[in-house]
Amino acid sequence: MAAEGGRARDYSGGVTFSVAVTGLMAASCGLIFGYDIGVSGGVTQMESFLERFFPEVLRGMRSARRDAYCKYDNELLTAFTSSMYIAGMVASLVASGVTRRVGRRAVMLVGGTMFLAGSVINAGAVNIAMLIVGRILLGFGVGFTAQAAPLYLAETSPTRWRGAFTTAYHFFLVAGTLAANVANYFTNRIPGWGWRVSLGLAAVPATVIVTGALFVSDTPSSLMLRGEPDRARASLQRIRGADADVEPELKDIARAVEEARRNEEGAFKRLRGEGYRHYLVMMVAIPAFFDLTGMVVISVFSPVLFRTVGFSSQKAILGAVIISLVSLSGVVLSTFVVDRCGRRFLFLAGGTTMLIFQVAVSWIMADHLGKHGAAAMPRSYAVGVVVLMCLYTFSFSLSWGPLKWVVPSEIYPVDIRSAGQAVTLSVALTLSFTQTQVFVSMLCAMKYAIFLFYSGWVLAMTVFIAALLPETKGVPLEAMRSVWAGHWFWRRFVALDAKQEVQLNRM
Repeated sequence: MAAEGGRARDYSGGVTFSVAVTGLMAASCGLIFGYDIGVSGGVTQMESFLERFFPEVLRGMRSARRDAYCKYDNELLTAFTSSMYIAGMVASLVASGVTRRVGRRAVMLVGGTMFLAGSVINAGAVNIAMLIVGRILLGFGVGFTAQAAPLYLAETSPTRWRGAFTTAYHFFLVAGTLAANVANYFTNRIPGWGWRVSLGLAAVPATVIVTGALFVSDTPSSLMLRGEPDRARASLQRIRGADADVEPELKDIARAVEEARRNEEGAFKRLRGEGYRHYLVMMVAIPAFFDLTGMVVISVFSPVLFRTVGFSSQKAILGAVIISLVSLSGVVLSTFVVDRCGRRFLFLAGGTTMLIFQVAVSWIMADHLGKHGAAAMPRSYAVGVVVLMCLYTFSFSLSWGPLKWVVPSEIYPVDIRSAGQAVTLSVALTLSFTQTQVFVSMLCAMKYAIFLFYSGWVLAMTVFIAALLPETKGVPLEAMRSVWAGHWFWRRFVALDAKQEVQLNRM
């Protein structure tokens, strides 16, 4: 597809068997990220795990004087969860340069292997140090795969279905979270070593990724960028179909890559230039707002939250399973509507409903948790919290959840695409590290107001999207600059890019 007279025309080719298979393989990288999110929250409230590594937390839980909001306030316990995210942040920055040199496929293969090693170490851990080392390896695996997989999906999918294909990454992420919560539900019944099974099962999605990465080719853009035009043509022909005319699309990719090569001073250096200011704002703002919705910590700590409001360990994990199922249904719906309704509509609709549900949760917890010395709230209100959490999760999974992967992977030009994705991912993982490290302490200190804190950020991000994010639905990657050049605010910064776009379309 190319831009002609401000309109986009379709390239030849549609959803072929090859592009479906390669897309599924790349999207399955979300499994390891999702499994890790789900398994850590469940394991950290298992009494067998706490008794082995964090007995002081277990003693605090059994104390009648313990504040209902402060049952799990322990820095080492939260470090077990958060260490993965800081390792992922470092890995995502390293992966940017590696991806440019060796391609998306190789990076996914390395990431899957690291995650596999981390899962084995965690399953056999005998002390906290082994747990942390295993978590760091898991973080390296997540950082590499999450940097490469969304770009792989965006670069190989047909333009008209790019949103649905890239959303598949988040679908697998949520599926991984669901699998982890189901695993926790059953292993929690195994006395003494059930947590080892939960942590060790992370090897299953890692094996799927490593095996799958061995049987797919790299993306045409990545091959062209590495100076392999013949392999790029063969790859594009394979994913578009044997009868498709790939020359127009291949020429557009070649032109975009040639432009990137004319700017060899480095992608990170170019990001500081005025012509890239809009990209820099989005690569920081979108992941920052994504994390500040509070959904990351809710996904990780949902069993802990449900224990806080008074559910037993087994019922708390069941609540997390229900939330994962609701999340999965939201992602499925998003897959069908993202390329029809557009990105902005989902962002704005999701942000509005998320705000309402978070305020409602805060109100219930303020009125009914920790009152009159009670360690838990009345059961009917606790169920109400679960219902509101499900509605909030559905809204998130329909909008910000998948779009956090879709929009950054499609808005960056090829010369900064890997660097942009690295910055986006590193910002997200840094904030995830910070939040997972301090969330339990914040819950203890702020109590119900923690949800008002997140609702304030949801309001801010909804206003930001309404004012500053243009619609990118159906716009080819190579013509994305024209969208920014037509925006009421960003056009003053991208005038030069717009001229370059006209020149490219006339070549």
